[in-house]
Amino acid sequence: MIETETSRAKRLKAATQGVHQGLDEAVMAARPFESRARYAEFLRIQQIFHRDVAALYKNEALTALIPDLAARRRYDAVIADLGDLEAEPGVESDRPVFEDQIADIPTALGWLYVAEGSNLGAAFLLKAAAGLGLSEAFGARHLAASPDGRANQWRSFTAALDAAEMTQAQEDRATAGATAAFARVRALVEAHLGPDQSAAA
Repeated sequence: MIETETSRAKRLKAATQGVHQGLDEAVMAARPFESRARYAEFLRIQQIFHRDVAALYKNEALTALIPDLAARRRYDAVIADLGDLEAEPGVESDRPVFEDQIADIPTALGWLYVAEGSNLGAAFLLKAAAGLGLSEAFGARHLAASPDGRANQWRSFTAALDAAEMTQAQEDRATAGATAAFARVRALVEAHLGPDQSAAA
């Protein structure tokens, strides 16, 4: 049972622990840093996910809660990384999960929790990318820490997340949003780096 006095960020972490762990295991099993070809597929996964959430970073209601939100957007950095590797972007055949008109802010916050949390854990990925000759300046721009540092950036995000007023129903939608975001990335990993793609990479 989750204590009601814990922060919203901690409640989200507890509620999504299983799906988050499953995603982490799927990413590691996919060996995205085994070669630049596999890393390019990893970038296409990042591209599609960050395309899904790009509209959130310019939403006025969300920016009112998180003033530096626009500066946190990483879609363009992923595209630059693909360009560094002279790799073609992934095919964005479907519509992004979020578009300019966002009706459900709690759900959007759940997705942002996943997007922003991925940057907190990106230090490990950046070290792995270095083994391929990549860095914050070439090929792994989207994994770079903010000037304030990863921990400070995460703390400022979770402070804003925790401060947002929500009913229990809205809390539930935020949790559902975070769960859906983890599941979306897991599906992209399986589509781009699953067993069927191993021979081609």
